[in-house]
Amino acid sequence: MQEKQKIAERILLVAGQRGADKSTCPSEIARMLYPDHWRKYMGTVMEVAIDLCVNGKISITQKGKAVDVEKIKGPVRIKQPTD
Repeated sequence: MQEKQKIAERILLVAGQRGADKSTCPSEIARMLYPDHWRKYMGTVMEVAIDLCVNGKISITQKGKAVDVEKIKGPVRIKQPTD
């Protein structure tokens, strides 16, 4: 549980710093927190990002458009919600 909280805090921090006009890649979050083993944590980072998105705290996009988190395929970006 603490691991997911740490990931959530970092996602929210980075999204807040970049604002609604800029985004970050989930792998960037994983690399910030786990530089030597970031790939191992990608699934957890995505799980936390999806939860944050469902709760309206971030947006997950593909090619600049909001994506249905139930049907994610391929690379995504994380950003502050525009609402």
